[in-house]
Amino acid sequence: MKAQKRTFTVHKDADVRVDKFLSEQLPEISRSQIKNIIEQGSVTLDGVVVNKAGAKAKPESIVEIFLPDDDTDSLIPEDIELNIIFEDDNVIVINKPAGIVVHPGAGNYSGTIVNALLAYYPAIRQVGELDRPGVVHRLDKDTSGVLIFAKTNESYRWLVKQFKSRDIRKTYIALVDGHPPTPTGRIEAPIERDANVRTRMAVGLRSQGKPAVSEYFESKRYVKHSLLEVHPITGRTHQIRVHLSYIGVPVVGDTLYGHRHASLELNRFFLHAKSLAVRLPGDRALKVFEAPLPKDLKDVLETLEEMRLS
Repeated sequence: MKAQKRTFTVHKDADVRVDKFLSEQLPEISRSQIKNIIEQGSVTLDGVVVNKAGAKAKPESIVEIFLPDDDTDSLIPEDIELNIIFEDDNVIVINKPAGIVVHPGAGNYSGTIVNALLAYYPAIRQVGELDRPGVVHRLDKDTSGVLIFAKTNESYRWLVKQFKSRDIRKTYIALVDGHPPTPTGRIEAPIERDANVRTRMAVGLRSQGKPAVSEYFESKRYVKHSLLEVHPITGRTHQIRVHLSYIGVPVVGDTLYGHRHASLELNRFFLHAKSLAVRLPGDRALKVFEAPLPKDLKDVLETLEEMRLS
């Protein structure tokens, strides 16, 4: 799934939205697909990564877009074991292990959850977006826990609508370095893509970035760490990790937003999607799906308990 670069020069007399300009230059690509490409950090305006689809390009500006090759056929089914929590005719809910990517993308062309789903349920190939069939939300590679997929286009639209309207409730468990400023808190800080590092997000300054809200509760305090229950109200990329780092308590093991060297012995960062409350297609009441804390994270907490008692 290599990316091809396309370069365009804006010749309009007035400023124009970058997404609108690109949709005019690339009529074979939908406006929503262009928006997704922009949000992935794959569009630059005069050499600077574009953070918003509505960013304005001035006359004579240079717009570059990195387009993924048509790789629908490269989505190969792979025999990878899935830990299925729940399944019916509309959805599949899994307990995602750490270390596996949700769908193919740059640098991860195989071995993803989507590759596994294509082998388990081939019809999911026709659901949702071509390059990420069935996907309605994501977890970072090193985040474990509850993940739901749509099995039909009807359920895909049903679930996407709930995620957009924030009718679902997500609960994460995070172990952080240090202690939060207050035992409970609400973080309201917009998030945008880092202008210098495309793989990194950042809190937007001067009201830039997309609105992002996270709430947390300190469930246990150790000498140098705190165990938090976190509820992301919005669903921005890397939101919990960015927000916790922003208030001075980065997630343990998060070398991208926290300390360069992990404060505890752990092969990934300590973040787990504990539960997801969502209305399934046709239901009025929320249904809650849960995933237990995996062994590697339990072991870390046991070590902290021993240190506290000694």
